Amino acid sequence: MGRRSLSLWLRWVGANALAEMVGLGATFALDALILARVASSPGIAASLLGIVLVAATGAIEGTVVGLLQWRVLRRPFPVIARRTWVFATVIGAVVAWFLGSLPSTLMDMGAQGSTAPAAEPPQALMLLMAAGMGLVLGAVLGTPQWRVLRRAARGAWIWIPANCLAWALGMPAIFAAVDRAYPAHEATGSLVPVVAIMSVALAITGAIVGAVHGLALVRLASQR
Repeated sequence: MGRRSLSLWLRWVGANALAEMVGLGATFALDALILARVASSPGIAASLLGIVLVAATGAIEGTVVGLLQWRVLRRPFPVIARRTWVFATVIGAVVAWFLGSLPSTLMDMGAQGSTAPAAEPPQALMLLMAAGMGLVLGAVLGTPQWRVLRRAARGAWIWIPANCLAWALGMPAIFAAVDRAYPAHEATGSLVPVVAIMSVALAITGAIVGAVHGLALVRLASQR
């Protein structure tokens, strides 16, 4: 990797780390409020409304990620407009949040009225499921952006599998952080450890994701 390519890759990794820490962190915080309200209003209508609202909050992550990514993209790909890239990123994030929240919400709806507590899967299985979710949602996130990149570079199709791999590696980090954050909150009664754990974890996740599809970006920049 040449000096210019390395500089592009490092800036991309940093942009994604900051974007996920801020954008995904804000989205998680808002979703926690929404889900708490849904939990206090059991029923199918409330659960369906919760899915819609959670999906809508994906626009927060999509906007922050899209803006910070574009600040790096604008040099190697000056033909890509900020509005176009941000819009594509928002669309992918909203759809990904909708699909990502659907299974757990449907399971909660099915468990309503049951007195037996839901069994937690083993951590290894949970992380494996997270990787599978990341694999699928990576395609959802990457496809709208690919539609923009293909107008600026040859071989833009690699952006989709790169996102699949990136999020298959990044999603387990988020699940592992959540698994640590909530026990810390229960033990201390404070949100400080939750915020600290999730902030670090989301920044690490963004760096992992950026490092992986950043390699694809470097390749595309050389073929623009």
